[in-house]
Amino acid sequence: MDKLKITGGRPLEGSVAIAGAKNAALPELAACLLTADAVRLRNVPALRDVRTMMRVLEQLGAAVAPGDAGEVCVTAERIASHEAPYDLVKTMRASVLVLGPLVARYGRARVSLPGGCAIGERPIDLHLAGLEALGAEIRLEHGYVEAAAERLRGGRFAFPKTTVTGTENLMMAAALARGTTVLENCAREPEVEDLGRLLAAMGARIDGAGTSRVTIEGSRELGGAEHAVIPDRIEAGTYVVAGALVGRRIAIERCRPEHLGAVLDLLRRAGVDLQVGDDRVVVGRPERLTGFELRTDPYPGFPTDMQAQFMALATRADGLSTIDETIFEQRFMHVAELRRMGARIHVDGGRAIVEGPTPLTGAQVMATDLRASACLVLAGLAADGITVVDRVYHLDRGYEPMERKLGALGAAVERIR
Repeated sequence: MDKLKITGGRPLEGSVAIAGAKNAALPELAACLLTADAVRLRNVPALRDVRTMMRVLEQLGAAVAPGDAGEVCVTAERIASHEAPYDLVKTMRASVLVLGPLVARYGRARVSLPGGCAIGERPIDLHLAGLEALGAEIRLEHGYVEAAAERLRGGRFAFPKTTVTGTENLMMAAALARGTTVLENCAREPEVEDLGRLLAAMGARIDGAGTSRVTIEGSRELGGAEHAVIPDRIEAGTYVVAGALVGRRIAIERCRPEHLGAVLDLLRRAGVDLQVGDDRVVVGRPERLTGFELRTDPYPGFPTDMQAQFMALATRADGLSTIDETIFEQRFMHVAELRRMGARIHVDGGRAIVEGPTPLTGAQVMATDLRASACLVLAGLAADGITVVDRVYHLDRGYEPMERKLGALGAAVERIR
């Protein structure tokens, strides 16, 4: 397993370009199964999860042709298999996104129950209940979901709780269903809205993507399209936090600041000076960071995917910071590793209380999930001495090589293979 070796204490300066959003690219690659025509995606990030999704599509029989500068062309003219096998799906929860497109276009699908980060229970029961509401017959056997329907039919479904991938799966399935589908209590994340734009470009009649109520008038077939994946708001937020921790002046380029509202608002309240443009954020390390209160919530609230990075920031803030995690019940596994570096953190259920400022010292630590990995890298940048982060395959699932981007900003980060 690869590791990252970080020599802390070096100030960062310069600019960093943000890649396409992982959580937009994955459902959009799955959406390519909805048509026999070529779908050309641009700004697709070079990530392990993206490569896994492309392998899933190839396993199903689609032709996947990566190009230059983040371009991928997918043609699913004929499908050789209706099964997404365990060996591929076990590493990535988003693989379940092929379920809706497969049953919508081909009438059946067999998809292994998904894996991914061990950050708590993330069942797909809402995906399955929604597909049943559209007329699919669902069976769970031997660790697989089997779905079948001669043709899905439009219907009404209200999500008991918001789910991003559940919303996306049903949007894609409804695009080829007979009649009109109305989805209530949908996820409002920018990635959901971006998927709606792709589906519309493919000919889907869809209204309300990115709001709590989405209406889809099903089409008999969809066509090819070209689409640019939106920038990754979590990668952008991670580098903004890096600037607040150890930056002289960092410009985060090719991002969408309007997707970072809750993150930027909290940084301002903590004393960070930000200059925000149309597609960039400029940040420098503040003279004084103050403690803050953070509560994760579905978009447009504070994203759970930024909670761990802000915990690293809280170790350098004056006073107490409180972090309430409301989305995933096991998303404080990075706390033990931060304590190894000297952080003073108390956890009580879904709340973490961070006492700062605390001088961090380099240590050997282990990443437990994707965003915990980013948290430990940030802590290593701010720590005195050398930090070695083990199991960075988690990091590679969601960030283009961080050692390259941080190295270009002046950090001393080395990948050990």
